[in-house]
Amino acid sequence: MTGVVYLVGSGPGDPNLLTRRGFDLIQLADVVLYDRLVSKEIISLIPKQTKKIYVGRSVGDDYCHQEQYTNKLMLKYAQIKKHIVRLKGGDPMIFGRGGEEAEYLKNHMIKFEIVPGISSGIGVPTYSGIPLTHRKMSSSLAFVTGNETPYKRNKIDWKKLANCVDTIVIFMGLSKLESICKQFIDGGMNKNMPIAVIQHGTMKNHKTTLGKISTISDQIKNLDVEPPVIIVIGDVVNLSKIISQCEIHGT
Repeated sequence: MTGVVYLVGSGPGDPNLLTRRGFDLIQLADVVLYDRLVSKEIISLIPKQTKKIYVGRSVGDDYCHQEQYTNKLMLKYAQIKKHIVRLKGGDPMIFGRGGEEAEYLKNHMIKFEIVPGISSGIGVPTYSGIPLTHRKMSSSLAFVTGNETPYKRNKIDWKKLANCVDTIVIFMGLSKLESICKQFIDGGMNKNMPIAVIQHGTMKNHKTTLGKISTISDQIKNLDVEPPVIIVIGDVVNLSKIISQCEIHGT
């Protein structure tokens, strides 16, 4: 008999958006292995007696980090019958490596449970007043990462994506934003297509920068924009000026 690993999504940052199930598991955990994108406010909810281990991987770190460090820690504590919360930003199954970790645990016969969280790709635009779908503007949606693993066989074809869907949400795309926007334009996207670059999503310092895909890169160069950010492209971005609810949340 081994312990149990809970792959828990902590949501986009605001602790009020953490699920009840996620909160309860954090309170009962023996060990919490937490990612870089888990907010300080949520980390503060971990009981003092609980062992906390940072396993976040920063952009540019070796991809072996997952296998040689994070996975081995999950296995180590599970084998000594601990209850482990593997705490992730957003949702564990949307660019959160939840699928990879579930495979690893299954292969090592470790019990696990996946606890969904509000994806930052949904929660962050919502706090900026951007509906990702809208009957008059958007009936299709794509979530895309701007930071693909070098080992992936088929790479994102940004030119083809330019005219495939109405709304595009990009995770981890800040460093490649200029190149991505250029490829969208080369693929036929209107150079005046609205874009939002959203930083510190759902937190008190939540900030939304609106622009056009042809000029957004130059626009944000002097704005001290740092990752992580969520980028939204599509006509729905214009609704941010009308239905933004940031003031309600104190941002």
